[in-house]
Amino acid sequence: MKPSPLKETLVLLLGFACVCTAAAQTDKARERPAKDDAVRLNKIDVSATAPWRVKLDYLMPEVNGPLITVTKKTSITKLDRLPTVIDNNLRGLFAQTPGLMLSEQQTPGQTNLAYRGIGNPQESEFVTVLQDGIPLQSDWIGYPTIFVFPLPQTLSEVQSIRGGSSLLYGPQPPPTINLVSRKPVADRALAGYSENVIGKNDLFATFNQISGTSGTWDYLADVHYRRSDGQRDNGDSSLRGADLHLGYRPDASAYWSLDFHAYDLETGDPGKMSYATFLRDEETTTTPDARLWTERYQLSLTHDRRFDERTQLITKVWTGYQDLASRSQTPFVSPQPAPATVQLQDDVFRFGGIDARLLHRWARGNAFTLGVTGYHSDAPFRQWTVADRRTGRHTRFGPACLTPAQTDCARLHQERSSDYAAVFAENVFRWGKWHLVPSVRLERETVDIDESVKPPNLTRDLVDRKVTHNVPLFGIGFGNDFGHLNETYFNVSQGWRPVRYFDVGSPFGNTAAGQINDPDPTHVLSFEAGVHGNPRNGLFYDVSLFQVNVTDRIESQPAGPGAPPNNTINVNTGDTRHRGFEGQIDYDFLAARDPQTQQHFSVFANVALLDAEFRSTRNPANLGNKPAFSPRYLARAGLNWREDHHFKVMLSCVSTASQYFQDSNLPAFPTDASRYVPAKVPQHTLVDLSGDYWISRSVRLLAGVSNLTDRKYYNRVFSNAIEPGTARSYYAGASFEF
Repeated sequence: MKPSPLKETLVLLLGFACVCTAAAQTDKARERPAKDDAVRLNKIDVSATAPWRVKLDYLMPEVNGPLITVTKKTSITKLDRLPTVIDNNLRGLFAQTPGLMLSEQQTPGQTNLAYRGIGNPQESEFVTVLQDGIPLQSDWIGYPTIFVFPLPQTLSEVQSIRGGSSLLYGPQPPPTINLVSRKPVADRALAGYSENVIGKNDLFATFNQISGTSGTWDYLADVHYRRSDGQRDNGDSSLRGADLHLGYRPDASAYWSLDFHAYDLETGDPGKMSYATFLRDEETTTTPDARLWTERYQLSLTHDRRFDERTQLITKVWTGYQDLASRSQTPFVSPQPAPATVQLQDDVFRFGGIDARLLHRWARGNAFTLGVTGYHSDAPFRQWTVADRRTGRHTRFGPACLTPAQTDCARLHQERSSDYAAVFAENVFRWGKWHLVPSVRLERETVDIDESVKPPNLTRDLVDRKVTHNVPLFGIGFGNDFGHLNETYFNVSQGWRPVRYFDVGSPFGNTAAGQINDPDPTHVLSFEAGVHGNPRNGLFYDVSLFQVNVTDRIESQPAGPGAPPNNTINVNTGDTRHRGFEGQIDYDFLAARDPQTQQHFSVFANVALLDAEFRSTRNPANLGNKPAFSPRYLARAGLNWREDHHFKVMLSCVSTASQYFQDSNLPAFPTDASRYVPAKVPQHTLVDLSGDYWISRSVRLLAGVSNLTDRKYYNRVFSNAIEPGTARSYYAGASFEF
């Protein structure tokens, strides 16, 4: 019999309260020395300058350690200002992040982000996502997908960097999303936090953390578990994870830290459905036997060395392992018979990297950064065709499939690897209220594929490909401080998207004998001009105009006249232009009257207006079309009412305009009701409500409702199927800290 979530919650709460072994999620994350957070490059005590401190609640510091972000559009969300984010609710996590589009799915096996209509949001392939400056992608170069996302309880803030992010962090077009982990409690040797929640669809989640600082050492450790039955049959999921941080400060000029992250996720996959099925019953399950298993382990060592007040070196070295295993099947709707076979897949990544950055402050207000980055990944990719629809994830078969109908055999085997190296430099020059930032980055990628087994239905040669690209990137930024705490910024930066494994050696496409996939990398040139500031107490604003030119988009296309049937080839298909407006405003009515208040009532809103179109294309029919997943507007707004250590309440909504899901701007299978998908994803607005309430200094109650109006919607769609969004759900729980 399945244990009761309520009983589990009560037992855990009592246990942790009695023995005080709970873990800490403190809202007083230990700060770096004040000079790290200085907005000016000369020595300024920001902590003593209240107006600048307010500005840093919304923007990254102009020199953030060895990162120069002045003249680049940035924004941050500090999680201690939001109610607790439960069940990896990314809509809540990004509620105040302008312009970032989330393509949602009910099961937590993937993270789907997009920005300014550049690329498909599927698995966030066109957005760089980092944790503490280290890539979260499965394979940073060859397979840049996000299948594991840190628990919000482990994070202190979300940073977003737009134009120029490629010059700071490397591949993938802007933006970069950097998730900053919480730091150990600085003022005690032992602090603890335990959080336990139950909710709709048999949700049960527990998060437990301890941390502290003693002498020259600090530490943080947490364990967490989450499970849910999901909204549909076979929509269940379970996550087990742990994080460990150990820090050592031998003297005031040096700091060493060791960090370990572990995630073990299993989810069902209830499947996608036709539009007709969605209208009839959005809780239909079309793949009752599909499963996804994800494991990721990562270990990193960071050294922060200050040679003097002007010079700082930060070096990160990391290694890790990720395994994406799945059991998939052809979708069907009862009473149709189930497919006779399923497909097992195992995608393994063994990766490691190094990133070293040197900052040197010179003259009056100037600073220079120099850095190097290296990365390597081995990523074998295998598939098997299996007759048993409930076969386990570790089932393996040796012989290769000789015919498409054969079962219990190996369908595909590719050995893959990627290498990446970069060197970069930036300098900020200041004179009076003006600042100029030139940037340069030189990058090199190598992708290698050696295929020994290919799908039996393909007549092409085995893939044996190795490609190398060398890419120089340049950027320049310019800005001016004016009035009272206002600043203009202007930035022009290059970026690019490296070729992936599938671009040069797709295992699923058919090509003629001797024919190869050899597209050029996709290149990006972004322009951004804006102004931001907090000219009066309680008010922050940031508005900008942008244009992003994307050239050499990579797509799979028919090989052309005379080619074998179903022969496709990956080519550079055309160029797109993305331009628009992005604005953000936050007004705190109570802080406007008293900047030192402990109570805050703020109204926040942000909007991204987008005009995107194809400027050139190999397919004349697409010329002038809107690129897929480029909504005309994306708006967020809400109310945030909080009092320190008393309560937090947030009401937020996100509204997304209708958008085409494919570049042709046409519906899919218009004459086939079983596969028909409308040309546009419908407009939808979603509302969420959440809150925390302290009944004592140590005990907090948590509650919330997602999709408050129970809107029926979808925003994740493919050429022959859609995935429904999540219906109204709710949670309630409590936390204990000491």
